Amino acid sequence: MVDDDQKPFLLGLTGSIGMGKSTVSRMFMEEGIPVFDADQVVHRLYSQGGDAVPLIGEHFPEAVVDGAVDRQRLSKFVVGNQVALKELEDIVHPLVSRERRNWLLQYQEGGGHSVLLLDIPLLFETAAEDMVDGVVVVSAPAEMQQARVLARPGMTEERLKSILARQMPNEEKCQRANFVINTGVSLEETKEHVSALLKGLRGRKGTAYNMHFTK
Repeated sequence: MVDDDQKPFLLGLTGSIGMGKSTVSRMFMEEGIPVFDADQVVHRLYSQGGDAVPLIGEHFPEAVVDGAVDRQRLSKFVVGNQVALKELEDIVHPLVSRERRNWLLQYQEGGGHSVLLLDIPLLFETAAEDMVDGVVVVSAPAEMQQARVLARPGMTEERLKSILARQMPNEEKCQRANFVINTGVSLEETKEHVSALLKGLRGRKGTAYNMHFTK
């Protein structure tokens, strides 16, 4: 446990696909904020030797190729199948939570950082907002979001619709957020917003840190 006076402020970062969350996450890193990237953790868990590989192999054997999880193959089993998706989440979410706790232990005395960022794509959908001191939602106009996503290799409108169906609507995320960062403006304006947000947070004490070690 960390003494109250030494707790860093845990800031959750989320946003729907194509909203620019990764760009904003990098901006926080450039400001010197340590970032826990849940997507990177999942990528590592799915790679050869990753802890998720044998567990996923038990439930979805055809999704494992050469000792690693093939995301495209895996998606064929879970997209549109709520039962299969729940099985996958029951495998992955506990592993990500374990990695998050291990990461947080590095900063149990603050480590010179008053703010830590938890970049979690499904923050609201997994009720992780209860585990942070504040939530930042990254948003952009719907037409810009769609254009960004459809420009990705292999992406189709049908696949985008399927992804969005599993995510909380952007409007609801923005309503539930403590802060909203708009990426529908220039990069410079977005950077200024990130800097201003951090300026207001530095020195604020968090209360959520110890919750990660009591569940």
